Amino acid sequence: MSKNPVDKLSGFAVVTGASTGIGFELARLAARDGCSLLLVADEPMDRAEAAARDAGAARVETLEADLGTEAGVDALAAAIGTRAVDVLFANAGEGQGGAFLDQDWDSVASTIDTNIKGTVSLLHRTGREMRARGSGRILVTGSIAGEIPGPLNLTYNATKAFIDDFCVGLAEELKDTGVVISCLLPGATDTHFFERADMEDTRLAESAGSSLAGVDPAQVARHGYEALLKGETQKVSGLMNKLQHVFAGVLPDEMLAKMHRHLAVSST
Repeated sequence: MSKNPVDKLSGFAVVTGASTGIGFELARLAARDGCSLLLVADEPMDRAEAAARDAGAARVETLEADLGTEAGVDALAAAIGTRAVDVLFANAGEGQGGAFLDQDWDSVASTIDTNIKGTVSLLHRTGREMRARGSGRILVTGSIAGEIPGPLNLTYNATKAFIDDFCVGLAEELKDTGVVISCLLPGATDTHFFERADMEDTRLAESAGSSLAGVDPAQVARHGYEALLKGETQKVSGLMNKLQHVFAGVLPDEMLAKMHRHLAVSST
């Protein structure tokens, strides 16, 4: 279902996870619409800042912060200050490959804190202000992985399952407020995710680098951006992911888990 469609975005936009991949491309799209941008990531953003300026952003600020920590979320709140956020791209996320019980707990906790706690905290702070104002748009980067039990990438898939469902529920709560919530569901995308998750030699990583439709981060970002403009609650990006979305609603979870395990093991 779509609501409150617009032709372009405007005003002050915050983009998290903006240094590379989907977040980088979302920032460029918002810049082309002339938004003022606050780019946030847990690493330097020189390239992202330059790209946003070149794309036509009215203003570009950057903040290096870990949104999986309370200090990072507080730093972002301080950077926003009293300004009204017109658009929020909640894109920050992380994951680790490998068997759950073999992983370091701090890494597991970091994924949960970044993907769930940090994201939901930001939605709560920003969404309240938008609701009071009666306007605003939020695009959250979920994942098609949230529909599949994820052996060997278990915490990531489970956190995305939470985010995917949370966004649909929040959109329903806010349907009469003037605030738009959209959730982008990409599949394996050609970003630095697999490198950071230590999953570069898996079949999932190979599929992300293949020629299948929808794996280019610029294309995925465009799908999400267009969904936000239209006011769509949920957007699955890519033909193969749309098929996977259908299968996930039909096949037993046990079979889906076996399929994911096959993709998440080393291909060498």
